[in-house]
Amino acid sequence: MTPPAAIYLDNAATTRLDPEVLEAMLPLMTEHYGNPSSIHSHGRAVRTAIEKARKTVASLLNTSPAEIFFTSGGTEADNTAIRSSIETYGLTHAITSPLEHHAVLHTLQHLAEQGTIQLSLVNIDEKGTIDLAHLEELLRTQPRSLVSLMHGNNEIANLLNLNQVGELCRAYEAIFHSDTVQTMGHFRHDLQKLPVDFIVGAGHKFHGPKGVGFLYVNADRVKIHPFMYGGAQERNMRGGTENVYGIVGLAKALEIAYHDMDTHQQHITSLKRRMIEQLREKMPDVRFNGNSADVDNSLYTVLNVSLPASEMSDMLLFSLDIARISASGGSACSSGSSIGSHVLGALPGLDSDRGYVRFSFGKYNTAEEIDYAVDTLVGLYQKELVK
Repeated sequence: MTPPAAIYLDNAATTRLDPEVLEAMLPLMTEHYGNPSSIHSHGRAVRTAIEKARKTVASLLNTSPAEIFFTSGGTEADNTAIRSSIETYGLTHAITSPLEHHAVLHTLQHLAEQGTIQLSLVNIDEKGTIDLAHLEELLRTQPRSLVSLMHGNNEIANLLNLNQVGELCRAYEAIFHSDTVQTMGHFRHDLQKLPVDFIVGAGHKFHGPKGVGFLYVNADRVKIHPFMYGGAQERNMRGGTENVYGIVGLAKALEIAYHDMDTHQQHITSLKRRMIEQLREKMPDVRFNGNSADVDNSLYTVLNVSLPASEMSDMLLFSLDIARISASGGSACSSGSSIGSHVLGALPGLDSDRGYVRFSFGKYNTAEEIDYAVDTLVGLYQKELVK
């Protein structure tokens, strides 16, 4: 097969900026440059753009603009929800899983090491599925807890039933925070119906700009102190001059994502299904981690592939990169680290000798790219077997 242009299959790490998003951002970079905190006309024009963006995000999520707070990204939003709720309500116990993004896991581990909280990890099975019976047992023991469990896992594509966990948390008066970074813009979130207290988003995960995100705070159930102090921005909840063009770009990207969601979901799901079927046909010893191969019940943008053990396993991502295929071995936030994926490491019974690669798909990927990626991967292992 003729090599196509460079293939990007790392959309869970970040996504390509949509041209319509850039178009929406440009006037805020050039013409409308006032400080949104200024009361003159230049400032008011920019303030109007921020509040219009807030209303857009709130409308898409079916909530009030007063419950949307813009941040520098998902990590800050997660930290705000976790640290501020623990401080505001004097919580002494938190529950999470070993599969969470480090923005959640490291934050809670640090608070536990400081002695601020006691931290409990909910049990998982070999697929990484959360043991809800164990979660209820933990809540029954210490009901007024913070529960932080992600909606869609960025490495193994497992999905959490937010309604089920949220209702469980409410039954035991627990505060429920969910890292929804990977599902925001890919699934619809109706916040009038979801029993959550905090969810988060990051613009660059759904074809928006990097360096901007948001936190939803359920005003009917929680009222928290700020995480970052400074000026009166974000209704006194987050000091610092706003990332105006980032906020406008995020809102535009989410608007596009919601408008085209059904079409993109069908397209991306077909690519994932195509890769699974071809790998199973051409590489009989292939396996898939977590629930990522359960196409209809997983995060449709992510596929975690477990490949036969070989001497090439350590060079797998490098070999793919030489073939102009960009993929990941785990969370992008750990790239360059010699430490393996904490998510895969937490799965019981995982074979550490096998090669692991995460392919993550987006709306700009094509079937031809999937075919080339599969043939390249199979070819690399066939060469290894010939040696």
